[in-house]
Amino acid sequence: MTNKIDFDGARIYAIPMRTRFRGITVREGMLLEGLAGWGEFCPFADYDDAVSAGWLATAIEQCTVGWPEPVRDRIPINCTVPAVGPERAHEIAANSGCRTAKVKVADHSESLPEDLARVEAVRDAFGPSGAIRVDANGVWDVDTAVSHIGRLDKAAGGLEYVEQPCWTVEELAAVRRQVDVRIAADESIRRAEDPLRVAVAGAADVAVIKCTPLGGVRRSLEVAEAAGLPCVVSSALETSIGLAAQVALAAALPELDFACGLGTLSLLNSDLVSGPESLRAVDGYLPVPHTPPTPDSTLLDTYELTDPEQAAWWRDRLARVRAVHDTDWLS
Repeated sequence: MTNKIDFDGARIYAIPMRTRFRGITVREGMLLEGLAGWGEFCPFADYDDAVSAGWLATAIEQCTVGWPEPVRDRIPINCTVPAVGPERAHEIAANSGCRTAKVKVADHSESLPEDLARVEAVRDAFGPSGAIRVDANGVWDVDTAVSHIGRLDKAAGGLEYVEQPCWTVEELAAVRRQVDVRIAADESIRRAEDPLRVAVAGAADVAVIKCTPLGGVRRSLEVAEAAGLPCVVSSALETSIGLAAQVALAAALPELDFACGLGTLSLLNSDLVSGPESLRAVDGYLPVPHTPPTPDSTLLDTYELTDPEQAAWWRDRLARVRAVHDTDWLS
């Protein structure tokens, strides 16, 4: 099927972000067109070719064979609160239309006072109802995680869960034994050769699934089944083109007990899709697309990556990752 994709004509985009997130201020990626529509290839710059091959597999699935049939027509989402000050955090939560917020914490080694203030601001915006979860991206050790989770839980008036407080499965299990707050595994699910290991080790109560790095909706459904845990689908900071695959995964899961982290278009200054196909939440929900959205030609031109060296880097990267994909994913 890959011979039906216009790799040579892939469009490269660069969209400024509203707030620094994951250490970047501009989101870059490529759009691929195939017989079934468009797919998005946008692994972060620090990901190697082997990891990036999963991202390419997701784009190829999307633009060649599409997705499984959905079992629901809309997806509840959380708003995402980056490592910003409390006033901005309050504003994001209050204006999001969501009743769940994912708050970034542990942005630097001395961030706890800022994290507590940010979480308190979100609780103030939500009032007594609404769910708050925090994401530490695996940077704490076990003792730090246990201590900080207790204080963050109090500041939040009760946390829904803590996402990836530590890096390893063993550390997650150790933290989970010492706290009363649910633990969610994100990076551990993607890194583990056997996702079931996370559940067997007693390391998590919730599995955070991102279909983009896992290699597509169908493979992600297999990973979710193997993990045997309630799942939350989360984005990889894509435009509506790539985000549509994540929504398709959330729509195809047999059960969906938690709001999903799919409201991330709010972190970008713009999108590559216009009108009703743009996957922006309304009243805390996203509609489920049945086919990939089509990019707007004007937006593609507006946000086309114009730096020739960086564009050459992306095209060279795509060629390398295609070679890995064709060897490892099609063999």
